[in-house]
Amino acid sequence: MVMGDIATATDLLVIGAGPGGYVAAIRGAQLGLDTTLVEKDAYGGTCLNRGCIPSKAFIHGADVAHEAANAEELGIHADPAVDMRQMQQWKSGVVDQLTSGVEKLCKANGVALLEGTAAFEDEHTARIAHGGEGQGMETVEFDQAIIATGSRPLRIPGFDFDDEPVLSSAELLQMESVPDSLVVVGAGYIGMELSTMLAKLGTDVTVVEMLDDVLPTYEDDIKRIVRSRAEDLGVEFHFGEGATAWGEAGDGVVVSTETEDGEVSEYAGDAVLVAVGRQPVTDTLELESIGLEPNENGFVETDDRARTDVENVFAIGDVAGEPMLAHAASAEGIVAAEVAAGEPDALDQQAIPAAVFTDPEIATVGLTETEAEAEGFEPVVGEMPLRASGRALSMNESEGFVRVVADEASGIVLGGQLVGPNASELVAEVALAVEMSATLEDVAGTVHTHPTLAEAVMEAAENAQGQAIHTLNR
Repeated sequence: MVMGDIATATDLLVIGAGPGGYVAAIRGAQLGLDTTLVEKDAYGGTCLNRGCIPSKAFIHGADVAHEAANAEELGIHADPAVDMRQMQQWKSGVVDQLTSGVEKLCKANGVALLEGTAAFEDEHTARIAHGGEGQGMETVEFDQAIIATGSRPLRIPGFDFDDEPVLSSAELLQMESVPDSLVVVGAGYIGMELSTMLAKLGTDVTVVEMLDDVLPTYEDDIKRIVRSRAEDLGVEFHFGEGATAWGEAGDGVVVSTETEDGEVSEYAGDAVLVAVGRQPVTDTLELESIGLEPNENGFVETDDRARTDVENVFAIGDVAGEPMLAHAASAEGIVAAEVAAGEPDALDQQAIPAAVFTDPEIATVGLTETEAEAEGFEPVVGEMPLRASGRALSMNESEGFVRVVADEASGIVLGGQLVGPNASELVAEVALAVEMSATLEDVAGTVHTHPTLAEAVMEAAENAQGQAIHTLNR
């Protein structure tokens, strides 16, 4: 039986229930807007279902196995066996708990939930196609709308994700056995996180990258630590080579690459993971119906209030461009919802941290020394090597550092770069300092618990002032 076309109305229509969309919907409802959230797949979006959470669960599992197998120096001798199916079940349990929690939170806050794919008909009407045969269509009239459709893995010519041996990150995270060998195309943050994780689980990983190093947006001393650690784990890198094709070879694949000079190489593996980035999802929205056109990179452009060129339509998260981070999407979602409700809010991208969950972890926020100079500051830099941290040494994780960048004249903290264990957690202190315009004296004068990794932030601030106790001053 085909359902008839139903018409409903709402104050705020949110399209996409990822970390941007569901946060925007809940905040909109909290502010008194009649809010409807449309999701075609699963609540929580890519982050909770196919990205951030599953990958970090597997990274944790790989870390446990690797640490147990490599703790002889600590007097621990073990030979752990990895049951990938059981780890997959555990990961799925984590995901299910979080996604069901999102749905419950939306309902508890009064958000109306619709399953289906939304497309605009005009600036105040959207058509919702419900999934499944005979499920019909629904029309939603709205005063304001927030586009939060996220992104999908970027495809490259010759590598189709429909072909079984060609994997996206989402497909890799569904694995029920550890591959013996894998060719990874791309040494950005996704490629590096998954390569490191697989190497710890025993996979022979070969990474091919068009550029001349890993993690192109990070400083050289950070890249060097992470790349060296991956090489110690057995990851083999081939830089300056672009993947051009793949072919079947026995039970696996052979990936062909080519340099700028035309030199061709081949690398074999059980499968090939393509991890060259992500692209925004806009093709289902029929943006032309409201006079919107993505820019040359496919993103929907917005102002500092998350508004598009159509006054009553907002865009947040990956679909709106960099930074393509889940927590940035959530922050943008709150701004969009508050502006939609008439609140005076705006985006501040300066204090949005970023983290890469490699070994060791990387985390950054605000400005680097070079960026600070480019913006007209005279920066002063303080650094604390983790080899001087009692807590890092007691964890047997002393590789890395904490760096703080500040304005020399005022002492105001402008940014920080961290590489080491739990860097993704430690960066919050630096982010708060940037957000609050705290000074080096504020950070250095805050008593930190001993022994902790967080002391390295305090020491870096002291070092920038020439007052460090546990490391040599510059």
